[in-house]
Amino acid sequence: MRIELATEPGSPERPNEDWVATAVPATGQGGVLVLLDGVTPPAGDVGCVHPVPWFTARLGGSLVELSGSRRDLTLTEVLAESIVRTADSHRARCDLSHVRTPQATVVLARWDRERVEHLVLSDSVLLLEAPDGTVQPVLDDRLDRLPPGSLASEAVADARVRNKEGGFFTAAADPLVASRAVAGESPRARVRALAALTDGASRWTEKFREGDWTASLGLLRSAGAQGLIDRVRELERADTDRRYLRRGKTHDDATAVLVEL
Repeated sequence: MRIELATEPGSPERPNEDWVATAVPATGQGGVLVLLDGVTPPAGDVGCVHPVPWFTARLGGSLVELSGSRRDLTLTEVLAESIVRTADSHRARCDLSHVRTPQATVVLARWDRERVEHLVLSDSVLLLEAPDGTVQPVLDDRLDRLPPGSLASEAVADARVRNKEGGFFTAAADPLVASRAVAGESPRARVRALAALTDGASRWTEKFREGDWTASLGLLRSAGAQGLIDRVRELERADTDRRYLRRGKTHDDATAVLVEL
């Protein structure tokens, strides 16, 4: 088994709100991958005294622990319980009902000798590569399916579509959103590698259209996790006319991880 990962903030002036971890038992027969992309809140009151990196570290740590220690729980149950644990750790001080309470996208994978389980919530990406090189993306595409104009402003997104029926869902304080995640499993023999990307790293495919998901995993393997992020940064700097980035951030936090089983 080989694991490689890299993460880089979108700006040196802001903390990296992505969070990533992998865990492999001493036997080497299984493992866990957790990748979170913290949601940057707008300026102003968000009902919580804690910054997003605090939240992603708490949620991520719980996801790693429960995924590894509670094999009797499904990944959906692991996510729900981790959300509860994280909420309990600050509900006495913070207004967790606020629509902008700290939150994150989630990629969660767990494997052993028999199977590879997966879960994706919101717009981070998980890639599963079969022994023949076929790459299956696991995507939660609710954001892409929103009507044009739904995300015209942060206020509209918060009021109408964030963690709402008919909108999109992120891991915040409500454990019920775990049931909205895209989850499933594959026989271990049908997965030779998996990769996870926050949307800052998946820009290579999703925004700049440099290659499909198979090519993206191939670049991750050949250039490494940092190499993929470096290539995204080059494309961002070159897009001076905003042809690809349009109204998006010039640079976003970017995280990539590759697991060769």
